[in-house]
Amino acid sequence: MSPTPVFELKNISKYYGEVSSLSSLSFRIDRGEVVALIGPSGAGKTTLLNILSAMLPPDDGTFFIDGKPVSSLTSRRQRARKLGIIRQQFDLVGPLPVVHNVLAGRLGEWSLFKSLLSYLFLQDKELAMHALHRVGLKDKIYEKTAHLSGGEQQRVALARLLVQKPEVILADEPVSSLDPARAEDIIGMLVRLVKEENQTLIASLHSVDLARKYFTRIIALRDGQIFFDLPVDQVTSQQLSDLYKIMEMKEDAEVC
Repeated sequence: MSPTPVFELKNISKYYGEVSSLSSLSFRIDRGEVVALIGPSGAGKTTLLNILSAMLPPDDGTFFIDGKPVSSLTSRRQRARKLGIIRQQFDLVGPLPVVHNVLAGRLGEWSLFKSLLSYLFLQDKELAMHALHRVGLKDKIYEKTAHLSGGEQQRVALARLLVQKPEVILADEPVSSLDPARAEDIIGMLVRLVKEENQTLIASLHSVDLARKYFTRIIALRDGQIFFDLPVDQVTSQQLSDLYKIMEMKEDAEVC
């Protein structure tokens, strides 16, 4: 008997007015998988991640997390333990010291009183320090977050996930604002940490090269549908060319 998948989607669709963002998507993601979502802009990657994060309900189809309807994931604590999210905007509070942004990963576990107390008297400081050490920023613990570079801020976001300890990490274009060298550094670190923590990772990426180098499975979307879903070693250059060429042809036709 096969293990229960972390995510199982059956004929998921999402509409914005009369526009279809996702159309009849069906797939499963098992525990421990490292999956890249790729495809042209507007393919539906962010919408899909928002559905997987239980922040956006699908309009049609069924969606299960650990074999249970997504509606069963009701409390903040349940969501924090199951799902961690990292985005290209980092979602950090710039004026606060780095340590407070890292410890925001504990808010799902803390009571309101402990959350407020931590702003005056740091709670779980050693946990934050250990996380910052793992991402190479231990010496930045009290520095104002806004003073860090983009790559350093994304490392702070990674440290926040380390203290949150979710079972699944959903990354929405986490390195699109970084230069290629820093982007590869962050993706390499993210995948390494996920494997060390035995987590599951689903990340949308613009860079096909990063997807092929660091991930084990690629789901390609086009026009809200699955173009292909394959282990990375089975993805061909022709498939990738066709995925993006079709979009280029549409754009050319619209110009004409």
